[in-house]
Amino acid sequence: MLDALKVIILGIVEGITEWLPISSTGHLILVEEFIKLQLSEAFIEMFNVVIQLGAIMAVVVIYFHKLNPFSPKKTQKQKMLTIQLWVKVLIASLPAAVIGLLFDDMIEEKFMNAYVVAATLIIYGVLFIVIEQRHKNVQPKVTKISRLSIQMVLIIGAFQVLALIPGTSRSGATIIGALLIGTARSVAAEFTFFLGIPVMFGASFLKIVKFLMEGAGIAGQEVFLLLLGCGVSFGVSIFAIRFLMQYIKNHDFKVFGYYRIALGVIVLLYFGISGLLAA
Repeated sequence: MLDALKVIILGIVEGITEWLPISSTGHLILVEEFIKLQLSEAFIEMFNVVIQLGAIMAVVVIYFHKLNPFSPKKTQKQKMLTIQLWVKVLIASLPAAVIGLLFDDMIEEKFMNAYVVAATLIIYGVLFIVIEQRHKNVQPKVTKISRLSIQMVLIIGAFQVLALIPGTSRSGATIIGALLIGTARSVAAEFTFFLGIPVMFGASFLKIVKFLMEGAGIAGQEVFLLLLGCGVSFGVSIFAIRFLMQYIKNHDFKVFGYYRIALGVIVLLYFGISGLLAA
């Protein structure tokens, strides 16, 4: 029962922070300091993959019609635009896919620590504030995803590479990249959601294959916990995505910048003080 409660909390944290530009990694490393699953390391690694799958399925469900090129409710032109959208998403996914495959293990080994996470939280928090201040009262050049050029989606994809550094936030990096090239906030957020589909499905698939090749087994109770975490992450992600899209209709991203800075300071102080006490 206690493990189930912990799984629910972790699923909630993942569902909220995966889509808001505030870094799921930054939140999870703090939460996991206080909520530790008393289960095998192999299970915990699998659990982190499964709750991400729950989060990405929320995007597929919410935007299923928009993402479905075979919908009978669409005209031929709309179907072609949907295919073009997928082509843009795949092109934008290439930089992170290539760099991730080549350097994922090295990045995790060298940069997966609280101090790097705290630094990236603060740096990108400042960037959100500066960019929004600079773009104040400036009309965006791109108000529809269909108007994103190949050059633009490659730039956004290049920013997604930055998210390989823990604490950056995949959504945060790509939204910043999109804002810098002049997209509307709604375009930046939606394209970020769509970019997550191949990237997160691909990363999850590779981790699951690795898990199975290592021959790690999962008990019946653990299957229940995986499904519970996935379901919670999915449900909370639905609300988080809809909240963000509604929020940015009348507000900018600065509040997320201030939040990131505050969280970065908290992470820095907590682990800094913990390190001193342990020394």
